[in-house]
Amino acid sequence: MNAAAAPVNLTANGMMSGNMNFLAAPSLYRRPPRSVLIENGTTVETSVEETRPPSDSVTRRLILLRHAKSSWQYPSLRDHDRPLSKSGQADAVKVSHKLQQLGWVPQLILSSDAVRTRETLKVMQEQVRGFFEAEVHFISSFYSVAAMDGQTAEHLQQAICKYSRDEILTVMCMGHNRGWEEAASMLSGACIELKTCNAALLEAAGKSWEEVTHLSFLIHLESLLKFYTCAIFSN
Repeated sequence: MNAAAAPVNLTANGMMSGNMNFLAAPSLYRRPPRSVLIENGTTVETSVEETRPPSDSVTRRLILLRHAKSSWQYPSLRDHDRPLSKSGQADAVKVSHKLQQLGWVPQLILSSDAVRTRETLKVMQEQVRGFFEAEVHFISSFYSVAAMDGQTAEHLQQAICKYSRDEILTVMCMGHNRGWEEAASMLSGACIELKTCNAALLEAAGKSWEEVTHLSFLIHLESLLKFYTCAIFSN
């Protein structure tokens, strides 16, 4: 559950797959897919078309953020208890300001209860008031489900429906790999890699979060925030 940091974003659309209950889609408008440009100069194409939701729907946004880089300085600690490294703290500062700059500060934050996710959020709350003002729930199962193949996306959807309300338009889920990048890939239809403190920004439209999770093919990848820290020592 680790990696690294310096900002860049990208734009694309995609489609959600997986064990979902699909609902009939009313009068959908379709247009060709866009390319995703990543900072290394390569492009990621999504072969799925974007669809326009019913006119009475509102745009809902989901941030899937992997925790910042953790320290391996204390080998006696359980994996769950490892703190952030210094570079991880710096990356958390960067991603908080980038999300604020993009207007993606969440109203609801659902987070793993592992120390490194708690500390990532604490740094973000210290940097940007909006993260401090957001409603926060620490969910212990976010830590364990990330290690289970194919389980994370559905688990996140269930948690979002449980804790969100219709008036909440932006939700951030904080957790670990491999589950987080697996969920981001399943939800977007693109092949997403989330290194530490990387975030996938997903958009969909619906009257409620429950509707969004069922109208899964309306979800598309809006942006991907990537940070790469270059340091000899990661502690």
